[in-house]
Amino acid sequence: MILVRHGESEFNVVFGKTRKDPGIRDPSLTSVGRDQIAAAAEIVLAGLKTGVIAPDSAPKRILASPYMRTLQSASILSDALDLPIEIEPLVHEHAAFSCDIGTPRAALTDHWPGIDFSALPAEVWWPTEPETEVIVDGRARRFREARSTAGDWQGTLVVSHWGFIRALTGHAVPNATVLTFDPSAPHPTGGTVVSTPSV
Repeated sequence: MILVRHGESEFNVVFGKTRKDPGIRDPSLTSVGRDQIAAAAEIVLAGLKTGVIAPDSAPKRILASPYMRTLQSASILSDALDLPIEIEPLVHEHAAFSCDIGTPRAALTDHWPGIDFSALPAEVWWPTEPETEVIVDGRARRFREARSTAGDWQGTLVVSHWGFIRALTGHAVPNATVLTFDPSAPHPTGGTVVSTPSV
């Protein structure tokens, strides 16, 4: 499995400078974030060619968190790698800031008509209260177990967030970092950083 953190978002820019929540709900990628994800796609392709990413990890589909920044990142990866996008609610961000207030399911469906959002349980699918570390860890464990049980993880690329990737692998990674991940490893391990784009 390949994990990719979304590219730089509008929220990341302001929060990175001020360390204060700027009140930006479900932010989009910046132009830098788009460039970062384009570079991440090249890293995946190069990694597969050189063997840094095992050939059996060659992605056949993308699982994406349903936030705008991850959907935009997944779309760039989808175009570059010619892969379909599926929604995976379990890999959403650790709900703690305004950026973790999502967009209702119907609006997402209108905005992304080529993506099936039926995996979202309701119009308001994001947590309406802050999540504890225990809750995020539980989501990460459920995702790990589901992918291990399904046996389809080797051909999967997941576009997710800092908090979820940290809960899943123990790695706190910058925007657009590419990791390989083995869900059969003990929790919370199994992740190996391949590269972080320098864009």
